[in-house]
Amino acid sequence: MLVHQTKAALPTEFGIFEVHIFIDSHNHDEIMVLTQLKKVLGKPLIRIHSSCATGDIFFSRKCDCGQQLKLAMEQISKEGGLFIYLPQEGRGIGLANKIKAYAKQDALNLDTVDANLELGFPIDARKYDQAYLILKHFDLNDVILLSNNPRKVEALLEAGVQVERRPLIAECTPENKAYLNTKAQKMEHFL
Repeated sequence: MLVHQTKAALPTEFGIFEVHIFIDSHNHDEIMVLTQLKKVLGKPLIRIHSSCATGDIFFSRKCDCGQQLKLAMEQISKEGGLFIYLPQEGRGIGLANKIKAYAKQDALNLDTVDANLELGFPIDARKYDQAYLILKHFDLNDVILLSNNPRKVEALLEAGVQVERRPLIAECTPENKAYLNTKAQKMEHFL
């Protein structure tokens, strides 16, 4: 069960959002949700974004997470909706294990999928039930999902949410090209 804790105004480079904090009573996860609901004219834009310290905070060029974060915030700021920031570092394996996977990628010339498997982890351990509960809290059941990940679309559809997907294409760079190819080929992301 998610419990709404508090909300406040959050000025950003993309405009003023309302920030909400939810606590998951089962595992005590703190979940941040940025909203721009007053601007919604039709279906709200939704971004379900998994935390990525390397990309979101330190602007790593190894992934596209930081770029997707900025693109989503910009679009939601203009059209209205929710940005759900889930604590699912490293596709759900945690920060330390994510960095271990980076080391495996470098040492053994593995892609992100094979590095996770080499460490004994699934390709993607994330779940999206918290995102569904947040949409339910805001009484949203027909949304435009900013995502390239088919698993996010499937999870919301299975929960009974009507979903239209809008791609969120980040810049391909020499540093993230192999990562993006792996996401497209092995994880069936729409790129």
